[in-house]
Amino acid sequence: MNRILHELHQQSPEWHAFRLTHQGASEAAAMLGLSPYVSRSELLRQKATGIAPEVDPYTQSLFNAGHAAEAAARPMAEAIIGDTLYPATYSYGTLSASCDGLTMGGELAFEHKLHSADLAASVKRGELPDEHQPQCQQVMLVTGAEQVLFMVSDGTPENCVHMFVKPDQAWFDRIQAGWAQFSIDLAAYQPVEVIPAAVAAPTMQLPALSIQVKGEISLIDNLKVFGAELTRFIAAVPQNPSTDQEFADAEAAIKTLEKAQTALEAAEAGALAQTASIDEMRRTVALYAGQARTTRLMLTRLVKNRKESIRFEIVQGGKDMLAAHVATLTKRLGKPYMPVIPADFAGAIKGKGGGKNPIASLRNSVDTELARAKIEANAIADRIGLNLNTLRELGSEYKFLFADVAQIVLKEPDDLAALVKVRIADHAASEVKRLEAERSRIRAEEAAKLLAEQQAKETASQPANVTAPGHPAQLAGAAVPIKPVVTLTASGKVIPSDTAIIHAVAVAFQVDDATALEWICVMFGLMAAGTEE
Repeated sequence: MNRILHELHQQSPEWHAFRLTHQGASEAAAMLGLSPYVSRSELLRQKATGIAPEVDPYTQSLFNAGHAAEAAARPMAEAIIGDTLYPATYSYGTLSASCDGLTMGGELAFEHKLHSADLAASVKRGELPDEHQPQCQQVMLVTGAEQVLFMVSDGTPENCVHMFVKPDQAWFDRIQAGWAQFSIDLAAYQPVEVIPAAVAAPTMQLPALSIQVKGEISLIDNLKVFGAELTRFIAAVPQNPSTDQEFADAEAAIKTLEKAQTALEAAEAGALAQTASIDEMRRTVALYAGQARTTRLMLTRLVKNRKESIRFEIVQGGKDMLAAHVATLTKRLGKPYMPVIPADFAGAIKGKGGGKNPIASLRNSVDTELARAKIEANAIADRIGLNLNTLRELGSEYKFLFADVAQIVLKEPDDLAALVKVRIADHAASEVKRLEAERSRIRAEEAAKLLAEQQAKETASQPANVTAPGHPAQLAGAAVPIKPVVTLTASGKVIPSDTAIIHAVAVAFQVDDATALEWICVMFGLMAAGTEE
């Protein structure tokens, strides 16, 4: 891939159109689930639909302040680096980066952020928060810059701090793997209705309860009207809430029922204060108060249990999707080499589920953790694939050396290649030793056979009771008895037989005749080889 400089003016319509078809550095944090402002799910929806959320006046005012501070800070940045900075938009494949500034030679990029106390303190310590690392690292990946001058200011020297950010290969790999998975998710994206924050539907208040006691112990009340309305109200309460809207309605109903219970109890107390005993009124009040209380408690438990159930369903959904993804990778590899991919979906939703969109918040947290786990699984599968290729290239003839293939394919490719070479080299050395030992055994057997045949021939041709004068005695315990044989030349010179020579060598070196014969055979073999050369 080539790095391409695009002649685009930032914030122009052409620039915005370019960003829709590329994966921008400013979007990298959201893609990795590290942005506090845009969730990964929201970025997926924006990329899929091409519709960005409208900017409210307050946010626009922050953007304007940031642009103004950046313009004022540019001369300070140029003074620090001793060079001129130019805005630039680059692409590297589908990745892109719109730099606040880049030197003419492209060695250094400039990134500016509006001053905030926390960010300024972190930069002053030389620590770049993770939410800003993806943008800086992608800028260097796309442009080829050797470093980024990261500055935080409000445009004034008094509130200006900076640090230099260097390339990090681990971040490069993480960003590229993250965008690869994002592209897969984007291709499979299905539009999801964006539901606004749930607000409890208005509920008609129950009629004001009135119980008056006159002196003749007669009651003036509207208990029956109140009870009828209460019964209808309870019947309309959602019994199995599953959406943010239904949860909001159920929680509002709980508050209304609590008020009804309190009103009934207060009315009863007021009536009792006016008369000593009105049995029917008390029983009626107790009925409706009990009904309101029972329903309120039931709804409270139901809402709590249903929320826990939905949290479980969302977490289990993440686990199921990760298992399906790993199964796909296993099918690609051909055998179950994939290890267990750790994913903490329960931890991802811990402390989440509040705010205006609790269920959407839970799902986004699980989706972000799922994307992270998929990226890790993809990297492991790619590594296993490289290692399997290495085994096929280097060890196809030595499969018996790699019975533990399921374990070693998880190693780093360089480590695996080294391991394969070491095992093959060790096996080759072992084979050399084995073959040498086998050859030695065969030579010894052949020598013993030759010795036996020679002795048999000499014994058959030897006249009885012929002894060579001065022949050395047979070693005690020798396996084959030696019968020294001599030959007389025409001049009367004594020539010892082969067996006698072999035995003499054996006696001289305190070995058996077979070993002595093997030595002599090797000696003559070397002499012959030297003659051939």
